[in-house]
Amino acid sequence: MHTRARYLVFFQYIGTKYSGAVKVPPHQLERKGIQDHLEDAIRRLKPLNPVSLFVSSRTDTGVHALSNSAHFDLQRKNNKLPFTEDTLVEALNFHLRTEQIRITRAHRVPDDFHARFHAQSRTYVYRIALGISHGSLLPLTDHNLCWNIRNTELDMGAMRKAAALLVGTHNFSSFRAVSSDLPFKNPVKTLDVADIQPGRDIPIWELTFRSRSFLYRQVRRMTGALVAVGQGQLSVPQLKDILEAQDSLAYPQGLAAPAHGLFLTRVDYKDSDLKLSQQMSEEQFPSTGNSEDST
Repeated sequence: MHTRARYLVFFQYIGTKYSGAVKVPPHQLERKGIQDHLEDAIRRLKPLNPVSLFVSSRTDTGVHALSNSAHFDLQRKNNKLPFTEDTLVEALNFHLRTEQIRITRAHRVPDDFHARFHAQSRTYVYRIALGISHGSLLPLTDHNLCWNIRNTELDMGAMRKAAALLVGTHNFSSFRAVSSDLPFKNPVKTLDVADIQPGRDIPIWELTFRSRSFLYRQVRRMTGALVAVGQGQLSVPQLKDILEAQDSLAYPQGLAAPAHGLFLTRVDYKDSDLKLSQQMSEEQFPSTGNSEDST
């Protein structure tokens, strides 16, 4: 009997080369997305079943991830036992070694687990550099990894007041960009965290947003609006008016923050959703047999 195992993998990537984790349209096949590279790596493990990857969070072109997640099923040939988690990480990273994508950890999960629908929260961090006269003066570790705003000052007090207005359950229609799935997405979201703090590297500031889910480009549009408040282009009452308008057309054109400063940093799940039954655990870690080979 062939055992099909479902795995949850966490991975990171720098998004400047790719179209995020979304499948690239057929007419753009020369520019693969993150999901395409991951599926190619899984296929190189020679599974018996067709490869389908289900990603927890889509990201736009140029957006980065320190921790995204996805699940897939893998059925090995010749009745081989399921991969151990460490072996799976090593094997996938071997096949991803030429890309700016790395698998950080893996878990074998129940067959009914879904990386997207079981996610309890997603955390994004937007990085802003202040007071750097030109982008070329940024350290290599920050180049194209933050939004460089030449103004040396932002009114952080006003920005925090504006951010506080966004926390809670709201109709965020004004902060979503138009997309093909717009009619099918509920615009009411609960934003658990909207925090602004200095980053570890001065003069980098970090805006942190946490919610169970976000609308298309919601974080970039919220960030752009908060920066506009900090620059005095918008007042706190004006931002409140934009939120309460519940209309994407109420959002000022050209205000959204650029993609390259945005990082998906966490996707969290309930421990109970990740826990295998005793029977599956014994199957995953049998007392005999070898599940170490990666082909």
